[in-house]
Amino acid sequence: MTNKIIFLTGLLGVILFVGTTVVGGVQLNGYSHINQYISESYASGTEHARALRMYGFIPSGILLMIFFFLYPRIVAKSKAVRLAFLGIGVFYGLGTVVTSIFPCDFGCDMSKPSISQIVHNMMGFLTYFIVPICVIGIGVKTRKWAGYNRFSIISLAIGFLSLIFVAILFMNPEGNLKGLYQRIVEGSILLWILYASFRALKWKDL
Repeated sequence: MTNKIIFLTGLLGVILFVGTTVVGGVQLNGYSHINQYISESYASGTEHARALRMYGFIPSGILLMIFFFLYPRIVAKSKAVRLAFLGIGVFYGLGTVVTSIFPCDFGCDMSKPSISQIVHNMMGFLTYFIVPICVIGIGVKTRKWAGYNRFSIISLAIGFLSLIFVAILFMNPEGNLKGLYQRIVEGSILLWILYASFRALKWKDL
């Protein structure tokens, strides 16, 4: 039963996040997924921002938080791996909720940031810094576990890919391709969650 709950929360969390991101971009005239942050689609003062946060990003964050908090129950016992999953649950799952409750200012303009935007940016920074490291840590720790070889390789590949693009994004956070870089980071992590969701249904067979 736990395996199925983990599978469903991961799958639905990803679908809801991606769907809300797409809808958020569609509902804004002139919005670009290439050079604008996801946060700009639900920033304070943006049309339909409240609906996107309340019915999209917040539920997605809650589902993903449950996913990561439950996952350690079905993998081989390891304190380090358990802490890594909990870390991702806090900074990616709960982090999505926090950045939705504290949206950035209209246009995510940093010239005179509000308290909400400061909280939003700090949580975003911590999420992008910590989550890839946790994914890499899971890949390293499970590398020699019997039956976890593919899981380890995929975790390492996605962890390093996301970390590389986090570094690129942080080096030029106002560049014309910032939206693309952010989506590569988000997309790689969400892809890993999808893989882990489907893999959760098979752990009992190991």
